[in-house]
Amino acid sequence: MDLKLEVIVLPVSDVDRAKSFYETAGFRMDVDNTFSEDYRLVHLTPPGSACSIIFGKGMIDAAPGSAQGLYLIVTDVEQARAELASRGIKVSDVFHDAGGLLHHGHEAGDAVHRGAGQERIAGLNPDRTSYASYATFSDPDGNGWVLQEITQRQPGR
Repeated sequence: MDLKLEVIVLPVSDVDRAKSFYETAGFRMDVDNTFSEDYRLVHLTPPGSACSIIFGKGMIDAAPGSAQGLYLIVTDVEQARAELASRGIKVSDVFHDAGGLLHHGHEAGDAVHRGAGQERIAGLNPDRTSYASYATFSDPDGNGWVLQEITQRQPGR
């Protein structure tokens, strides 16, 4: 049985502001439909992705900005960071995780989710190991995205 993740619902406070942000970031506009005064659906897809995001009015009860740890996989994190920055997106500097390959630390507002030994270290992973170099950005509501560099997949992927 295949289970394919194809859509993530994001909680946003201002649909037009979020739509503008994601279009600026280079996401493809797929659908923007207003079904009633209380229900609007906006559907966008990151470049090269099989998974899309949706948000709108009347879609989700979660607090705007509460979606965290949304990973966008890239083959060159420096290039992806530069592209987003050139589009006016505020992106962190590239970093790697002191604790190993997979970065577990995410920040959202006042919340910091990371354990001991998981500090961010500036720059690319010294060995440029896949799964080990990152940059982060947030949408206007604070929904948190992580760019993760992967050049060679783990077996079975």
